[in-house]
Amino acid sequence: MRILRIAMAQMNPTVGDIVGNTRAIKRWIKEARKAKADVVAFPELAVTGYPPEDLLLKPRFVADNLRALDEIVKECRGLLAVVGYVGQGQASGKRARPPVVPAGQHELSNAAAVLSERGIVASYSKWLLPNYGVFDESRYFHPGRTLPLIALRGATIGVNICEDIWFPDGPTRHQAAAGADVIININASPFHIGKSRIREQMLATRARENGVIVTYTNTVGGQDELVFDGNSLVVDHTGAVIARGQAFQEDFLLADLNIDAVARHRMAPRRGKSATGKLAGLVDRIAVRVPAAPARARAVPSLEPLRSELEEVYDALVLGVRDYVRKNGFNKVVIGLSGGIDSALTAVIAVDALGADNVLGLFMPSPYTAQESGDDVADLTRRIGMAYDTISITPAFDAYRQSLAASFSGRPVDTTEENLQARIRGNLLMAFSNKFGHLVLTTGNKSEMSVGYATLYGDMAGGFAVIKDVPKTMVYALSELRNAQGPAAVIPKRIIDRAPTAELRPNQKDEDSLPPYAVLDPILKAYVEEDRSPEEIVAMGFDRAVVAKVIGLVDRSEYKRRQAPIGIKITHRAFGKDRRMPITNGYR
Repeated sequence: MRILRIAMAQMNPTVGDIVGNTRAIKRWIKEARKAKADVVAFPELAVTGYPPEDLLLKPRFVADNLRALDEIVKECRGLLAVVGYVGQGQASGKRARPPVVPAGQHELSNAAAVLSERGIVASYSKWLLPNYGVFDESRYFHPGRTLPLIALRGATIGVNICEDIWFPDGPTRHQAAAGADVIININASPFHIGKSRIREQMLATRARENGVIVTYTNTVGGQDELVFDGNSLVVDHTGAVIARGQAFQEDFLLADLNIDAVARHRMAPRRGKSATGKLAGLVDRIAVRVPAAPARARAVPSLEPLRSELEEVYDALVLGVRDYVRKNGFNKVVIGLSGGIDSALTAVIAVDALGADNVLGLFMPSPYTAQESGDDVADLTRRIGMAYDTISITPAFDAYRQSLAASFSGRPVDTTEENLQARIRGNLLMAFSNKFGHLVLTTGNKSEMSVGYATLYGDMAGGFAVIKDVPKTMVYALSELRNAQGPAAVIPKRIIDRAPTAELRPNQKDEDSLPPYAVLDPILKAYVEEDRSPEEIVAMGFDRAVVAKVIGLVDRSEYKRRQAPIGIKITHRAFGKDRRMPITNGYR
């Protein structure tokens, strides 16, 4: 029986840390060799991290990435490694490593190197370059032009990269038609709600329609606003999932692939087109001679269960905070605690990500802060074990009003005085950041960011916006989920049950200014994430005046969002790279 043993290193690289990423790749190769794997696969652009963005415009960065392959090759004794890197020129097949030359003189590609101890066996360049949402690959890369097929121990292997496998008529079809038994697809596929299930269904379809085994090695970790969820997969030629990696954690998968089963399946009549003559001419067949497979017991692959969508969102937020703080050299964070649900959830996520000793809260009461807010902050921090300080903003608020009294004489109190309080709090938080080196985590949610219910240079002041892409209704759902996960609730029930309020004036409630969140959030999803017109949203059953008000608030608040800190993407369309609207905009 022909068995190909594949190892898949679901690793967490850091963008730009070529030395550290290379060190990690070499460590995983050693693990694969201990496991007697024939081939080990790494994620897309594993050498550089994904996405490297304008680092790709630096010739030295590209050259350093190419030199890293020389270091990795030294570890490839007795096995092949498929490693994502930045290619230069059109190296392919049996050609030598592409020369290290200035980036502007050769095309760059999003590439996968197939490495043995003798050097680069083949280099595949990604054919289909995504250029939508958070992706800008056409800005940097040229598409590939060849389809290398690797013959190894009786198996024929095709390699492709991420987007290549999402399309029925992409490289996978042509590689299978040319004889590939196994497709090794390497990825940096960012998370959003529902992505893991959509991805798994797509891979099952692609494997089944082409009669090939598909291995899908994904990145894991946080990179600025993106989180990569892992969930690496092996899907057999019938579309059945035979291995699944962990979600939101580094993992090492090992699976034995039955090549004879693929061959038997292909003896039956199959529908589908073969590679055209033109495409067949792009196939580069490469035979790799390696020692006979060592004696080894059958590998039993792990099959981790899929988590619920809400559990995935929570895990994504925790990982996003942990990696942003860790990879940017911070040790501790500081959070403004109000006694409300947004700051409570943010604090719990931060404690889960970093440990209670690394999270500090600031409770900053004003003349309008209720006693129960202070009581709830004390209760929350006791439950999760974090420290907090109390600093009243009343003296500073009085000083501001006195300084402005002459200029504001005769004018009524309005949002100006409300925003002064938020900005005093922002100053205090940033003072703690400057003095102690803590990163300020902001606490605004997507509903507030959408309609501008936030104060520029006030509660928007900070370094990282944890729940920026989480609608208010989901804030409640995540809080209930987290409370159900432990032996005792971490967020006090009164915080969850209490009506949302900014407490910037007497008896203030969010619903004084906004529709109820159960109404607001579906309207925002339709307009912001789905680009539905006002007429379409009204047809969904919403009041026309409410829809018009919400859309007006969204459109007028673009200038605020452009100045907000980045935050973790968890929806299909987040503010920032996903949704890029002009600030100066006459279209209404």
